[in-house]
Amino acid sequence: MARSERSSVDWSSVNGSLVPHKDAPGTDVFCNRGGVFIVRSDLGCYLQTKELKTGTGIEIRRLHPACQGGDHYLSDMNNPPNIYIIKGDSYRVVKDLSTDAGATVRELHPSCRGGDHYMYRGRLLQIFVNVYELPSVYDIFFCVIFLERGVMHQVYDLTTDEKGKDVPLKPELQKGSTTSATWECIKTLHNDSDSPITWSDKVTCKVGYANQQMSSIEHNWSISAEMSLKAGALTKLITKCEFSLKAEYGGKIIHTKQEDWNEAREEEESIQVTLEPKKNLYIWQYRLCMGQEPVLFCRDIQFTKEHNPPDRIPLPPVP
Repeated sequence: MARSERSSVDWSSVNGSLVPHKDAPGTDVFCNRGGVFIVRSDLGCYLQTKELKTGTGIEIRRLHPACQGGDHYLSDMNNPPNIYIIKGDSYRVVKDLSTDAGATVRELHPSCRGGDHYMYRGRLLQIFVNVYELPSVYDIFFCVIFLERGVMHQVYDLTTDEKGKDVPLKPELQKGSTTSATWECIKTLHNDSDSPITWSDKVTCKVGYANQQMSSIEHNWSISAEMSLKAGALTKLITKCEFSLKAEYGGKIIHTKQEDWNEAREEEESIQVTLEPKKNLYIWQYRLCMGQEPVLFCRDIQFTKEHNPPDRIPLPPVP
């Protein structure tokens, strides 16, 4: 007699590392008296919150066109603060990323060009600098990270390189976000008899994007009307970008544009197979996860005779 079961395979996650700006230009995090800012120039917007841990007072605002396309974004702790947009060999100083207020453009000193990361002095330096070096960096203003050289360049002024000085970096970097991908066994068929059996039935599986689950992240966000985004649209864009990143940065290097990004729902597919005596058949579905939570249920279904997931990835790779 044929029997059917549903089982799942353990999720396998990928550890992510800090993405260099050369691979993610225009993506940055900084803080000033206005709170914490997460800039996504590729999406044309930025997030601002009073407190990063709790997400207090989250606002999503449109980046002014003149403030888009930067390589790096940072800010000082002045009152009101200046925001610095590094682009090529120059930098733009503004008071507000959404209005480009008070904009001026200056040249970077040659010693301050080509950095992998730029930041203003503060506690974030502990991520990169050996703890024994910390007392010497509290007096400086700007820091330019050069990963290949393994140094952080301290400087008072990005234009003049006043009191420029190199400090060795920590050998390790902080880990970033992760994604995972897996084939889940959505149904198992067994033929325990001594004769072939034809099994004809419908297989139910979830297809689409977990929009309701992911968009709940936005519940406390105040999204500017200028963004013209529906609920969940921003988290959907971020999710797509994350899957396309390299594996070492927590991504899967895959394109997901051809998948169904509508709200996930249950669908049925009619299947008819003949099972040989004492044989099994395993039905698998491909799923993409943020961390351990599945968020994209792909349309691709595969069959195997052993309880081993298919070894192919059904989505096209990012070139």
